[in-house]
Amino acid sequence: MTKWTLAIGVVVTGLAFGTQWILHQSIFRVQHVRIVGLHHETSNAVLAASGLSSHPTMLSVSDAEMKAKLSAFTWINSVKVAKHWPNTVVVTVHESVAVAVAYTNKHVLEYVDKNGRALGLAPINENLPTLDYLVPKKSTWPYLTIGRGAAYVASQLPRAFSSQVSLVKEDSSGTVTLKMTTPLTFILGPATNLHAKFVAIASVIAHSTLVPGDVVDVTVPDELAVTPPGSS
Repeated sequence: MTKWTLAIGVVVTGLAFGTQWILHQSIFRVQHVRIVGLHHETSNAVLAASGLSSHPTMLSVSDAEMKAKLSAFTWINSVKVAKHWPNTVVVTVHESVAVAVAYTNKHVLEYVDKNGRALGLAPINENLPTLDYLVPKKSTWPYLTIGRGAAYVASQLPRAFSSQVSLVKEDSSGTVTLKMTTPLTFILGPATNLHAKFVAIASVIAHSTLVPGDVVDVTVPDELAVTPPGSS
């Protein structure tokens, strides 16, 4: 019985080593690569950073490894690897979505995603809300931390009036304010209960008679307060 067990162990070990040896041969190394989902980063740059052009073994390629290698690309949010044996890899990239723009402390306009990350240079005429953090701290980019509520609100704006929002402000107390193109101002308060607040804003825009400069407080959606321009 012991001899049989030993023999089986030798055979299994041999098969394991043999399989590993076969899978490390050139036919099972990456020869063909396709990268899909890119809009802001270039295929050549991503391919170079991925390391796939150096023909690694198919076994060594993974989602985690690829995400780590491509983490330097600000637009890339997630990565999925599909292996088509014996030697083809398809890398599907999901890029972040810009929900707003914001100025750096050097007055450079950047795209911003829902988490407050700066994604890259944006044109001055970009048709997205601009973020602003009032009474900024020493942070050079507040939207990842103390001003993150403004980015989150920008990401949740409904189609009903999102195109009318020109500015999303947040102050040091966490109060978020929307400046509209009309121009009207809506005070949201904290970035919570947004669905009810947005419903209230849409209703006010559709059914109320407002004048430019009016300030509407929807902090409590069922208890709207309108302050006319020039009121203290």
